[in-house]
Amino acid sequence: MLARIETATLIGMDCVRVEVEVDVSGAWPSYQIVGLADTAVQEAKERIRTAWKNSNLTFPANHRIVINLAPADIRKEGVAFDLPMALGMYIATTNLSIEIGDSLFIGELALDGSVRPTAGVLSFAQYARQHQFSSIFVPAANASEAALVSGIQVFPVKNFTVLIDHILGKKLIEPISNAGVAASEIVEEYNDGFDLCFVCGQEFAKRALEIAASGAHNLLLSGPPGSGKTMLARTLASILPMMTDDEVIEVAKIYSVAGLIDVNGALSRRRPFRAPHHSASNAALTGGGKNPRPGEITLAHRGVLFLDEFPEFSRIVLESLRQPLEDGLINVARVQGTVAFPARFTLIASRNPCSCGYAGDAEKACTCTMQAISAYNKKISGPILDRIDLHVEVPRITYDKLTQRAGVETSKQVRERVVRAREIQKKRFIGTKLVTNSEMQAREIARYCALSADSADLLRQAVDGLHLSGRSYHRILKVARTIADLANSENISVTHVAEALQFRAKE
Repeated sequence: MLARIETATLIGMDCVRVEVEVDVSGAWPSYQIVGLADTAVQEAKERIRTAWKNSNLTFPANHRIVINLAPADIRKEGVAFDLPMALGMYIATTNLSIEIGDSLFIGELALDGSVRPTAGVLSFAQYARQHQFSSIFVPAANASEAALVSGIQVFPVKNFTVLIDHILGKKLIEPISNAGVAASEIVEEYNDGFDLCFVCGQEFAKRALEIAASGAHNLLLSGPPGSGKTMLARTLASILPMMTDDEVIEVAKIYSVAGLIDVNGALSRRRPFRAPHHSASNAALTGGGKNPRPGEITLAHRGVLFLDEFPEFSRIVLESLRQPLEDGLINVARVQGTVAFPARFTLIASRNPCSCGYAGDAEKACTCTMQAISAYNKKISGPILDRIDLHVEVPRITYDKLTQRAGVETSKQVRERVVRAREIQKKRFIGTKLVTNSEMQAREIARYCALSADSADLLRQAVDGLHLSGRSYHRILKVARTIADLANSENISVTHVAEALQFRAKE
């Protein structure tokens, strides 16, 4: 008998329909999986055989079993096909006449018949809803994740026996209700020890962090070793506003595809903070593989990507940041096609002024030659530096600053101002896909960043005197717009433009 089961496969962030066709006949005994299946899918034959035995089912060993994964021209990877293939074999073997074409089945089988969690379940659930499936059967550990998607019944499957009993109508699986984001969020406060009140001095850098958090602007911190660059960067997470419901789902989908989501369904409203080591490969940063998976820049979507020791990253890795810094996405091209991953992150980078770290330091002499300093700084190309909105020098801290505690603001106090600025931007961009000022393009800049005559004159002098590019000009305007939002000002004044100009690179 021929049985058909509906499932799907992940291509990047989205799913593509796959129909599992299973034919069990009395011809010469064999067991085949066809349809461009990779090794993990081929190995499912032994997982299914053993799971049947341990589920007290009689495997059709003396039959010809052919499993086709259609369409045959799309490569099938991963273990999510185990459950639909096993179910198809059972229906074909027992000649059951049941209608399950409006259900989607996802899951990996263990040898004892239990169903293990699978990556990308949130994407599968969204696909099922978009294509009018009435229900989706997923591993019990992933059920709360799938339940974030409304408009579809979610059936948690603990083991293969439970699924068979449900199909036969012996004991129905109780569907779980759509939990939504609010029921899944965890503690929102930042309790990881990184707070602005522990950063001594560095008021200029703290101001830059506040602006960066308010408008999602990129920031480069430069200074000698021990001046506090890394600590400043890590405190940025503590002043970022919590994610909205839409952003939580957006980020959860990425982490689900990457297999990094909490299988207990506890989602966080905290924005991602990713800090890859400088030895990370280009594929690790941008994403890759035969069937591309998200890289660090996508895992930092709607959050922060912190690149410590910025010049120590390979040139290829740094240059790969150009497109995502400009467009908010990364296109990963393969022979089979191109996959687009979201990458709307805030870049925070830190660097030393030279290899020894003390070029320009007033207290300690630099041991590098001028040629060595020049070569070190050339590791970061001009186009990358031009895409960074805020350039901040982080000087050595004096003893008096190290011991000063009076009047130091906490992250909570700064975050309140950041949240107010984000609310202004939210109202400004209502009805558009924009979220923050950094995402504005030329049309939005012309509309929302109008300058007075005095402000325009100041900016004209700066552009001509500093030989700034058109990109730098637009980024100064966006930073000025954020500074005005922090001041709760509808118009961009000379003061706002002047402060924005302080954060441009001086070289």
